[in-house]
Amino acid sequence: MQTRHDPYFYLPKFVRLEARVLVRSTAKLRDFVMAMSGGSTPKKEEEEKYYADATVGIPFVRVQNLSVNGHLSLEDVKYVNRETHEGLLGRSKVIQDDLLVKITGVGRMAVASVPPLGFEGNINQHIARIRTQDRATSEALAAWLNTDVAETLAKRRATGGTRPALDYPALRSIPVILNEKVQAEFNAAYAQYKKANTKASALLANIDAYLLVKLGISLPPEPENTITNRIFLAQRKELTGWRFDPEALHPERENCVEALRRMAPVPLKSASVFVRDLRTEIPEGATYIGLENIESNTGRYLSSTDKDSVSSAFAFRKGQVLFPKLRPYLNKVFLAPFDGLCSTEFHVLDGRSVRSDFLSLFLRSQIVVKQTKHLMSGNTLPRLQTEDIEGLLIPAVDPALQEEIVCEANRRMTEAETLRRKAELDLDAAKRCIEALLLGEVAA
Repeated sequence: MQTRHDPYFYLPKFVRLEARVLVRSTAKLRDFVMAMSGGSTPKKEEEEKYYADATVGIPFVRVQNLSVNGHLSLEDVKYVNRETHEGLLGRSKVIQDDLLVKITGVGRMAVASVPPLGFEGNINQHIARIRTQDRATSEALAAWLNTDVAETLAKRRATGGTRPALDYPALRSIPVILNEKVQAEFNAAYAQYKKANTKASALLANIDAYLLVKLGISLPPEPENTITNRIFLAQRKELTGWRFDPEALHPERENCVEALRRMAPVPLKSASVFVRDLRTEIPEGATYIGLENIESNTGRYLSSTDKDSVSSAFAFRKGQVLFPKLRPYLNKVFLAPFDGLCSTEFHVLDGRSVRSDFLSLFLRSQIVVKQTKHLMSGNTLPRLQTEDIEGLLIPAVDPALQEEIVCEANRRMTEAETLRRKAELDLDAAKRCIEALLLGEVAA
């Protein structure tokens, strides 16, 4: 038996909990492990060498892509190129039936997820990839590890202060309780959770259509995705001056610009103030927001991020708008409800001729995304140049109409948030019942 030298491991409440689990446990995690490995993070200083975009890249899974519902989230996933996946990260390749477990970082420990069918990807050093006998085993283990009971047992085994970590022997030693009925109940609870979230997402998606209708903007339908439709022509004289690349003259962008020109628009640099309050020192306790901390399409604040590696940031104030510069984050426009610091990969905007809350809705809309994706430059991590952002057309909207649009959008966002919150509470209640079954507190 491994000897532990930290008293935390032997606290009575943890000993009692583990004793209760061991009474009902028939195995430990190591009994299901056929192979285990960890990944690494390619140098950010050499992005061109290691990273790629979604069109040609391989998903690079990080801790924030793992979730306690057991399903891998691919929103905001990064991508590495094929050469990095096969070479530098060759030993940590992930396939569809693998079990991925968080082993490093603050917060909840041993968060576990199983990739979707057909998945091919890789992981960083904060995740362990476990190859089990089959997908059913991986899903059952994920359901167990994501219970509060298993998380407590995992945390008991973690070492380190600032950044706790589970080494492989500690991870393998976690007792496991598997129960087919429990797995079925968890799947049913998650199905209800997913249904409620789908309804909430539909509410939020409709905000975009509502905004365009109220503004009187009508865009042509999406063309069929054929080679012919993907080809367009531009005159050489059109490439001089403003931009020298044809992508900026793509018909999709041109259609959006033409629709806005009929509304007597103003450029963004006139509609708002670009706030460039750069800070090179990050105060203790300050809220720092990175691109990964904002939800796509909704602008919902998810969490703050680790500030240890941050050397500089922009300061923002309550009511200002954070507008991202990088793909694929263009629809992560955030209306700040508090003061804080953010990544320098955001533009910080303060509404001038339009309200900031209306500005955030408009910049998040498809009519803006369809323009900006054709204005980006760079290969590995395409970005928006400041002059392109400053020239974006913002409709001159009557204040009363701005108020109407903002109020209706807020109503829909509140309804969606209520649905999501109820879904989370129902899922938590189901998990508590499942844990009671696992510990024998209620009859199975």
